[in-house]
Amino acid sequence: MHAWLCTNPTGVDALAWTELPTPSPKAGEVLIEIKAASLNFPDLLIVQNKYQMKPPLPFVPGSEYAGVVAAVGDGVTHLKVGQNVACLSGTGGFGTHTLAPAALCMPLPDGFSHVDAAAFIMIYATSHHALVDRAQLKAGETVLVLGAAGGVGTAAIQIAKAMGSRVLAAASSDEKCALCTSIGADATINYSKDNLRDAIKTLTDGKGPDVIYDPVGGDFAEPAFRSIAWRGRYLVVGFASGPIPALPFNLALLKGASIVGVFWGDFAKREPKANAAMMGELAQWYAQGKIKPVIDRTMPMAELPAAYAHMGSRGVMGKLVMVN
Repeated sequence: MHAWLCTNPTGVDALAWTELPTPSPKAGEVLIEIKAASLNFPDLLIVQNKYQMKPPLPFVPGSEYAGVVAAVGDGVTHLKVGQNVACLSGTGGFGTHTLAPAALCMPLPDGFSHVDAAAFIMIYATSHHALVDRAQLKAGETVLVLGAAGGVGTAAIQIAKAMGSRVLAAASSDEKCALCTSIGADATINYSKDNLRDAIKTLTDGKGPDVIYDPVGGDFAEPAFRSIAWRGRYLVVGFASGPIPALPFNLALLKGASIVGVFWGDFAKREPKANAAMMGELAQWYAQGKIKPVIDRTMPMAELPAAYAHMGSRGVMGKLVMVN
């Protein structure tokens, strides 16, 4: 097998395409022949030693992938050789093969492509957990999605629309706004040229959004929060822009609003039954055509450094997927 090996997490340049012995699965593990692996923001942070999870060295990055079960370890009864699966295990995806905990593998129903599956778990689980569980979103409510053309942003648009909500999508270019409209957004805000607060006020008749989905952080957090509706819920999803904002608590008091943390990874560990039920619903929604990952492009696995560079340029719309 071959994989992109990180021996020193100083950045993407430290990764090397390396031939390694193909491992055998231990008890509770499966060996997966990887067909596709998506590039997520944590995959950039982890090779820069900036992510909260710091795997022992050396490691193979690539948190999310899909492929075919090539071998199963002792005690694995729900998966078999030749079965198509998707997995989000944190590392191991950027290669031709990897070992994965069988418990983390999602069996793929017929018709679920490897490319879509590799771009599915993280963004849809995060967005469903955020909007349905943490925000308790209701039909008819208005949702503002920041960073709306990114992976979790596009998933949030689709999930909010599937739940009967009105969606305002904020992104940094007209091209990204057009993408958001094409997947269901009711209105868009180009915050590179529009005043965010003024646009929100106009689009909500001064009421403000009931839910704000924020995977970006940075400079837009406070003006967005100042625009929130009475009893609004501000979802803290991530900080893709870099800076972690500090919101004045008096704003939450004045609006009767909630600042709600979203940490899907820990939710999945602490509440596995609820997470499994959520993933089952998401797979059903995919089969019904309600949700489908937006794929920016696919690239050969050997071109991973170029894919990292494209993601770093903030030009990605939806998800980047590497294929073998």
